Amino acid sequence: MNAHDTATTTPATPAVPTAPAAEAARPAMEQQLRRLTDRADITDLLDRYLRSLDEGVFDEAWGRAFYAEDATAEMPLGTVRGREAIVARIREGMALFDRTVHLGGNPVVEIDGDRATVRGGQLSTHVLADGSEALFVSGGHAETELVRTPDGWRIAASALRVVWTRGTPPRLPAGMGPKADA
Repeated sequence: MNAHDTATTTPATPAVPTAPAAEAARPAMEQQLRRLTDRADITDLLDRYLRSLDEGVFDEAWGRAFYAEDATAEMPLGTVRGREAIVARIREGMALFDRTVHLGGNPVVEIDGDRATVRGGQLSTHVLADGSEALFVSGGHAETELVRTPDGWRIAASALRVVWTRGTPPRLPAGMGPKADA
């Protein structure tokens, strides 16, 4: 037997943090977990919001589920302030369509304590409710400010910036639209 045959090697074992080191890392890990949880909660809220636009139930409970009481919304149909006004405007606007599909993507989420901002793409396909079955499609960017409330994250301000459209736009009833809000 030679020296080479008797030598044994043991694999390196990873360093296990000592109790004080693990305890010191806890606040950073908790903060990171909180940020990841907040991001997931925010993107889930916005995904559920877009899906809810296609389901067509715009009542007080719907408004509470998505908007802060004093929220502001800037949309193609004008800017409105207050949750009740937002719900009413969305109800009026969505009544112009028989069916819709709203898709969001590529959200960039920035979180600062109990406030957050999100900017993402939005593609909206609408079938007009005028009986023509005509399509109206828009693409743009949704810019959203959110606030943490006792009930979770809620939209404090939103702006839909339409970049392009294709198809037949809906005919707006008298008094509906941006000029009516001025």
